[in-house]
Amino acid sequence: MKAWKIISDKNEFNIKQQTVHLRTPEHGEVCIRIRAASLNKRDLMIIKGTYPGVKTGELIPLSDGAGEIIALGEGVSDLRLGDRVVNLFWRDWIDGDLAPNNAAMGSTIHGVLAEEIILPAHALIKIPESLSFEEAATLPCAALTAWNSLMESGKLKPNQTVLTLGTGGVSLFTLQFAKAAGATVIITSSSNEKLARAKAMGADFIINYNTTPDWEEEVLRITEGEGAHFIIETGGPGTLSQSLKAASFNSQVTMIGVQAGVDEKISPLPILFKKIHLKGIMVGNRKMFENMLTQIATHKIKPVVDQIFDFNDAPKAFEAMESAKHFGKIVIVN
Repeated sequence: MKAWKIISDKNEFNIKQQTVHLRTPEHGEVCIRIRAASLNKRDLMIIKGTYPGVKTGELIPLSDGAGEIIALGEGVSDLRLGDRVVNLFWRDWIDGDLAPNNAAMGSTIHGVLAEEIILPAHALIKIPESLSFEEAATLPCAALTAWNSLMESGKLKPNQTVLTLGTGGVSLFTLQFAKAAGATVIITSSSNEKLARAKAMGADFIINYNTTPDWEEEVLRITEGEGAHFIIETGGPGTLSQSLKAASFNSQVTMIGVQAGVDEKISPLPILFKKIHLKGIMVGNRKMFENMLTQIATHKIKPVVDQIFDFNDAPKAFEAMESAKHFGKIVIVN
């Protein structure tokens, strides 16, 4: 079968399609024919060698995939041939807290940018009938990160205010989950076009951070001085000080990225005086995923798929990711 691998003799995106021998599934394992895989910002960083702590030699990239079961190992009882499934981001994180040595798809172990993969049955969840392979493939990282931030680690209530930075995958899922929960959503971007699309999806307030660089003051104005109860922080230290200023008393600020840099010094005083809960979110576990799928089905939430590329054109998908012109998820189909 064919797979894309990260190689040492770099091309522009450091990946090359190769023919790979795939063993048969062992006890408790399943072989999946991958039908769709989606990209996250971390995947671009991994193939370019800029993601911290990942050794990429001969690694199959991408963490998020969906497909159908084509072979079962012995001892698999809850899955059948032909079942449509989506994989977990953390292969063995079933419930409870994340263990420090858990395997992450597409970074510490091989990912899903291949025609076929083998995984333990416990790392797979059946896809609801309401979702296509392309839509399901967007869920393991971005959607579950947003869900965990709001509904598992956080306990979002109706009429609370959510601020989410940017219009990437996590932010758009945050918008969808928050509106389904009855919250007010503020979203930021540097693109008026993307903000208009977010508004059409249900965002209550939009802020262009290029034309409004002091966007934290605008958040306080919108909330009549109270601030946002939940903030999804994708920028990292480069925007964190503004997020802390925009946060309400007893709020939760969840860090899920460092796209705005890592060098800024942060004052801890807002965290102390406003009793802000500052948390790092590393996606989520299987139990959270199952809870999320229930709500996706109940509220008929449809992931936003912006661009679709053929498996043989995988480098073009990474080019699209690097251009940052997309709104929603980029998906590779096979």
